[in-house]
Amino acid sequence: MLTKEEYLDGQVILIDKPLGWTSFQVVNKVRWLIRKQFDLKKIKVGHAGTLDPLASGLLILCTGKFTKQIETYQAQHKEYTGTITLGATTPSYDLETEIDNTYDFTTISNKAIHEATKQFVGDIMQQPPVFSALKKEGKRLYEYARAGEEVEIPKRAIHISAFEITTIDLPNIDFRVACSKGTYIRSLAHDFGKALNNGGHLSALRRTKIGDLDVKDAISIEDFEAKFIEEKHHSPTFSSKERSKNL
Repeated sequence: MLTKEEYLDGQVILIDKPLGWTSFQVVNKVRWLIRKQFDLKKIKVGHAGTLDPLASGLLILCTGKFTKQIETYQAQHKEYTGTITLGATTPSYDLETEIDNTYDFTTISNKAIHEATKQFVGDIMQQPPVFSALKKEGKRLYEYARAGEEVEIPKRAIHISAFEITTIDLPNIDFRVACSKGTYIRSLAHDFGKALNNGGHLSALRRTKIGDLDVKDAISIEDFEAKFIEEKHHSPTFSSKERSKNL
């Protein structure tokens, strides 16, 4: 059983974030559980990389003194699985907004789909979606978008080390991607549709890895709430020695 001192000294907690939750909701829930269990007035808890509410998967939480390691985890490569839906675009590049344009996807071949992945592997320039929390002139991009204001968004350098198509069942294409910090998978889905002279948007996303840490070793919010005190070996946390191996 983890003690109050162990949480304050620092723990790395791997959470399998459910659909519909924001990353901050997960942080607030875990912080509340720890404070309630140990009657603490406050404890530092932070996450190492936001996941959109419409995405599930690995969310790294750091407590106590380990919050100083958050930037190190954020800088590591990440892996995702997901689904790109062809034949339609949305302003947000995912399911957050309604479809704004439709396209005929029935003539797209499997060969063309696999060939199109090649242009996205390596060092590329990517334009972030306007529906994002990035700031321009002190204002978040999604604020411009929701106000109907056009804004010029500069492209950013990213690296994609792997982009594999796992299943094709048009209009849906399942994929796996390994990428650098700062990569927007929504933009990848949108740009992939354009590369096929079509339209595309992200219809499902799951983060499976951050560095060497895998979602298979993560715990659900429900199980964390039920078991993180009773059975330490069921809670995916790391000692200082174990943590250093993953950095």
